[in-house]
Parts: sequence; structure tokens; C-alpha cells
Amino acid sequence: MHQPEYRDLVSGNHHLPWTYLHAIKDYTDMVAHLEGVPAARVVVNFAPLLLEQIEDYAKQVEGFLTNSLSIRDPVLAALVSPALPPSEEQRVMLIKACLRANESRMIDRYPAYRRLADMAKWIVAHHDSLRYMSNQYLADLLVWYHLAWLGETVRRGDARVRRLLEKASGYTLHDRRELLTVIGELLSNVIPRYAQLAARGQIELSVTPYAHPISPLLLDFSCAREAMPQAPLPLLPQYPGGEERASWHIREGIETFRRHFGFAPVGCWPSEGAVSAPTLKLLAAAGFRWAASGEAVLHNSLIHSGHADHHMKEAWLYRHYSVAESGMSCFFRDDGLSDLIGFTYATWHAEDAVSNLVHHLENIAHCCRAHPEHVVSIIMDGENAWEHYPENAYFFLSALYRRLSEHPGIELTTFSDCLKSVAAKPLRQLVTGSWVYGTLSTWIGEPDKNRGWDMLGDAKRAFDDAMVRLDASHLERARRQLAICEGSDWFWWFGGDNPATTVADFEQLYRLHLTNLYQLIGVEPPEYLAQVFTRGGGAPVHGGTMRPGQLSTG
Repeated sequence: MHQPEYRDLVSGNHHLPWTYLHAIKDYTDMVAHLEGVPAARVVVNFAPLLLEQIEDYAKQVEGFLTNSLSIRDPVLAALVSPALPPSEEQRVMLIKACLRANESRMIDRYPAYRRLADMAKWIVAHHDSLRYMSNQYLADLLVWYHLAWLGETVRRGDARVRRLLEKASGYTLHDRRELLTVIGELLSNVIPRYAQLAARGQIELSVTPYAHPISPLLLDFSCAREAMPQAPLPLLPQYPGGEERASWHIREGIETFRRHFGFAPVGCWPSEGAVSAPTLKLLAAAGFRWAASGEAVLHNSLIHSGHADHHMKEAWLYRHYSVAESGMSCFFRDDGLSDLIGFTYATWHAEDAVSNLVHHLENIAHCCRAHPEHVVSIIMDGENAWEHYPENAYFFLSALYRRLSEHPGIELTTFSDCLKSVAAKPLRQLVTGSWVYGTLSTWIGEPDKNRGWDMLGDAKRAFDDAMVRLDASHLERARRQLAICEGSDWFWWFGGDNPATTVADFEQLYRLHLTNLYQLIGVEPPEYLAQVFTRGGGAPVHGGTMRPGQLSTG
């Protein structure tokens, strides 16, 4: 479960709504499915920045409903604003925002929303028509956008939501406030619901370093060449003070997790499953016992350790490994099974998809029948897959947890329990990589990504120079702002193979965060931060929010 920092830490305003939207849809549905099948056991990983942002949103909604305090997200604020924005520019912004939903699964499903969306597209294409657009139209569009972004378990289980769905149009201010009340309850309760499942032992909770950095790159840019020998690197030879920064993210991640859940985690999902031997050593020093990554990382590591290139995965994948000289155990994702859920099953009938997955697991169990210590790691993005399924994967996830928990030959478990019951296999060498293609190519090695690192390096050197003259309060604010800039998501989106709109959103946010850092340390931002430096133009699967574990060769 992960979202980057969409807040402007200087103004407090949220620039993109994805944190609260995924919270009321995907994080809420996922925990509801687990509550509905008490025998299901999983590991749920939270990025610390996500925890903080959900908490912030919950406080904003509560403050608005109880003390008339402002909501700092423009889309959520508009939902309950008695006076909808009068300017054409603001109205166009809201209309475009309310179209950012999966068209076939979230808009087409509701005829009333479909009609409003069709009108919205026409209005955007004919700006001179804005003067004829009523406040009622905009209010209805905002309500339908949020109804479509609710979890399926909420739509089926909350009488208030069912009433709003049945009403279909002509929503009043009271209706809109009632919907905000539902949203506020979901935001306030979603993290405690996961905590309750962890307290009763059904799930294991783990964490990611604080601002989701690619820790191996903070430590050493050249490590990217372990899996990509010819990769171009930034002009910056190394990230300044990278080991101290990587350690800071780990410490702050643990403390944020502890504040929300009351205990320190045993496991860590390194950001994007990006691992290196030095990264694992830092995690072990912080008290972690396990980490996880992608199948291709293990494959590369075994080849470099002298093992034969064995295409039968049962011979090497379904174990956990003790990585030499790291003090850590590492689990490796079955890319094939995980990507079936992420990219294939969304178009299948739910029962057929679950039967297919169970059949794959039964085949693995048959091949490994003489070795009961085998474990299959299915590791999934927590939010982005489900909008591509009918009803937010309601039928698929319900059947999946039920069928797996009832299967006589399959035991659902957690990584920590595996450490207690399954012996580790030694891994002599770990090749740096991630769960995306087994490399770090998503974050470094292309001109725009490398340019992003050089810009970050400039800001880090300015921060280092300013530290001696900042008081404790300003230093702490600047340090946290620096952490945001070090997150992985900005680099994920840099480059022309991603959608233009999304690249523009993240490129602009990255420059904003860097500019804020310069302002916090009292240094004039460099002129290049006023210039766009990367543009998109691609159309990747699922809009680029998810990527398969391995590059397709077909």
C-alpha cells in the first residue's frame, strides 16, 4: 500500500487526490475482504507517507464537519462547498478531475455518471459552453465521481450510499455532506481495521522506508550496473551522504509505523522491492528480519553465484533465502502468478480466474511434494489493479481468499511465520535489482531520470551547506522536505514512455518539492526549476501505474 507525497508541505494543500480515493476504495475493500474470511492470512505493507496522508485527510474531514475548518484538497473540498467555483478555469479543472476514473469499469457501469461524463467531455472541448453549465450539473458530477471511487463493499453495505446511488441526480448540499461523512468514517477507520487484524494474528504488517526511496541508489549509483552493465548514469558521481539518508528513511519509517500501530515491524518491503547487499545490511542493523523482492532478482543472483540457468522455477524460486553477510532472510515474488492477478485475470470470470490460480498452485505443490518447506510468494500492488476488475474485484477477491483458506493442500501464512517453520537456503551473492524487470531501469539510466538525480544532488548539496545555519525547527522541516524529494515515484514517471498527463503531474510536483526545499533552507532556487524537463507521450498498460515483473519477450 503506497502513495507518494501529494501535499505541498509549505502550504499544506493536496495537489492530487489519489491518497484519499484509494483509501476509500482499495484499502477499504482489501481489509473488508480479509475481515470477511477470518482464515485468510496475508502480509500487508504500508508506506509511512501513506499512513501520514490518510491520517491528515481524516483530520481534515473531521475538522470540516465538526468545526467548519477548511479541506485542503480542491476536489474533496468542492464536493461539499455550498458555493461552487465561479471561474471557468476552476470549473474546467474540476470537470477534468471528475473524469479521472477507469472508464469501462467505473464510469460506464452507472448510466447517470456516463451521461454526465459525456457532457463533461463536450464541455471541455467547447469552453464557450461553460457559461451555461449549472451548479447542479457540477454538484452531480462531483457526487458521482466519489460514489464511483467508493469501495464495492461500501456500496453494497452502507444504506446511505445505496440511497445516493438510487437517487442518481439532483443531489442536494445535504446529500453531499452525507457522502463526505461516509468518506470521513472510511478514512478514520481504515488503518485501525488493519491494526485489529494484526492484533488477532490474521495478518502481518510490514513497512517501507519513510518516503519510499530507492535505497540502493542512495547508497551507490553504480549498483544499477550489476543488472544493467551498460546503463548510463547521472553526471553526479554519487548521491551526497547517501548512507546517512538511507538510514534516516529506515529509522523514520519504523517510527511512523510504531506511532500508527504501536509496535515495531519485523519485515520490510523495500521500496519497489529494490534490494542490494548494502541495503539489506542497513535493514538488518535496524532490526528487520526479512525483506522481499522480485523473481528476476533471485534469478540474476543465482546465475552470478554460479548456479545453472534452471527454467523450472520449482527448483529454485519457492524458498526463502538467507543472504550472505547481511543478517537478513529474503523472499522472492513469483512474477508469473502475481502478474496474472495484476494484468490478466481482470477480464476473466472471477471463479474461473481463482480456479486457474489454484490449479497453478496445485501444480507447484505436486512438483514440490517431497519438499514441504517450499513457500510461494505472491506479492501485489495494493491499489492499482482492482479498478480494472468488475466491481473493484469484489467477486475475485472474495472467492480467492475463501478458496485458498479452505484448500486442504495450501496453507496461507505470513513471512514471519515462515521464518519460524521453514528453513532458509543460503544465497552467496545478491545482484542489485527490483521487482520491475529485475533491474533499477525504472528509476535510473535514461536521460530524464538521470537529470532528475542531478537536480536532486544539487538540492542535497545546498541542504548540506545550509545545515550549520538552520535552527532545529527549520532543519527538521527541511530534512523532511528533502526526504520527499528522495522518493521513488518522481523517477518512475520521468521519461517519454509514460502518459503525458501523468508525467506532467509528477514532473510539476517534483519541481515544486525541490523548490520548497530551497525555500526552507533560505537559498534561491535554480532557474531550471522553472522549466519543464520531461514530457510523456506513451500509453503503457494500466496507464503505467503498474508494471510486470519481467520484460515480455513475445
